[in-house]
Amino acid sequence: MEKVRTRFAPSPTGFMHIGNLRTCLYAYLYAKKHGGTFVLRIEDTDRERYVEGAVDVIYRTLETAGISHDEGPDKDGGFGPYIQSERKPLYLEYAKKLVETGGAYYCFCSKERLASLGGENGVHKYDKHCLSLSEEEVEARLAAGEPYVIRQNVPAEGVSEYDDMVFGHIAVPNADMEDNILIKSDGMPTYNFANVVDDHLMKINYVIRGMEYLSSTPKYNLLYDSFGWERPHYMHLPPIMKDAQRKLSKRYGDANFEDFLAKGYLPEAVVNYIALLGWSPKNDREKLSMDELVELFDVDGISKSPSIFDEAKMRWLNGEYIKEMTPEKFVERARGFLDKSAVAGKYDYLKIAKLLIPRVEILSEIPEKVECLRSFGKFDPTMFEHKKMKITMPLALEALQKCAELLPSVDEWTDESLKAALNALAEREGKKTGQIYLPLRLAITGVATTPGGATEMAELLGKEESLKRLDFSVALLKEALS
Repeated sequence: MEKVRTRFAPSPTGFMHIGNLRTCLYAYLYAKKHGGTFVLRIEDTDRERYVEGAVDVIYRTLETAGISHDEGPDKDGGFGPYIQSERKPLYLEYAKKLVETGGAYYCFCSKERLASLGGENGVHKYDKHCLSLSEEEVEARLAAGEPYVIRQNVPAEGVSEYDDMVFGHIAVPNADMEDNILIKSDGMPTYNFANVVDDHLMKINYVIRGMEYLSSTPKYNLLYDSFGWERPHYMHLPPIMKDAQRKLSKRYGDANFEDFLAKGYLPEAVVNYIALLGWSPKNDREKLSMDELVELFDVDGISKSPSIFDEAKMRWLNGEYIKEMTPEKFVERARGFLDKSAVAGKYDYLKIAKLLIPRVEILSEIPEKVECLRSFGKFDPTMFEHKKMKITMPLALEALQKCAELLPSVDEWTDESLKAALNALAEREGKKTGQIYLPLRLAITGVATTPGGATEMAELLGKEESLKRLDFSVALLKEALS
């Protein structure tokens, strides 16, 4: 088998969209699976859409996602430059060669003439007007400095066909294709032309991209054929949908990779999830490391159907990654969220981590989960009622009063000592432990959901603060029942 060379060729037009990242990931996985080379190329020929700083976003995203390119602007593998704007002279040179072979021609039509070509439903299709210009007339107009573009000469008849690795045999009537512009009036190439020239010169033999290019690929193949170049293999990917009707859209700010990281998603969980959007391993496993993705990735697992981006599923998967962390690793990854929460500078992060690891799905939940350690005040006493545990407000008050009598005498204020004291209390009173623990946890936190149980929260708060809060809640219940 020929050595596999794939590429990721993003345009620096803003943030990294999840769909782009998936294309990048699949190209990377395919190359690595087959011992090939993964190339990064920056396609910056559309200067109107260029966003300052967007190239940095591309590098940062790939590094954060764990996708390492073998060649690129910062890693010359002998096929550079890897930035299209730095390759500008190449494109005009190749376009002129294409004119010589009859695969392209100069077009001098004005904007006004092009605007007059509106056909059915206002659809513009170029009418090959300038294809009939004589060589002498073309030379004279070029010598006179007339502005021009170079257009592809697509055959008017026949069918262009190719085989896609995912979608199978594709056939497009030539009559459905237009003589697209290859070189714009400013001398810059269009995507339609630059990607073909670059892919050939960089020896890219497996082109992996979105299925929106399925119907335009025949145009690219005509260019390969006109130059006498070998066509690459194509792998087109189904879209990622926001829901059954709408695609995830960069235009509307959907699915920005860095936004997910800011929300507290782990990059390895996001990469794992998007790998499964449109592809599935034969063993139906869901939690997969990058090495496992490389090992298992196979074209046969790619679906032809669109996949729906389900953030709830990604949250769950992220939670699975968190559950496997050590407290030390959790603190390292979550420090930014811990430092902005109620525990900052007051509590042992490792103790907090042990409580939070099984209880958070994304790291941005941390501040809310631990807020009860800082904020405490009047709350709804009906929260003490629990039908399943058969706890009423009077029974809760009774349990709390017993706790208020017992706990001041507990010298070693630790989770273990507190559990031992409360378990003994429950046994003496003939109650289930939950009928003691649940009211106590609520009494010292004032919230229904906490990062730990009653004794864990009491240990964190310390003896003085816990007893103070307990007295407050006893008074609150007494007032509610009077």
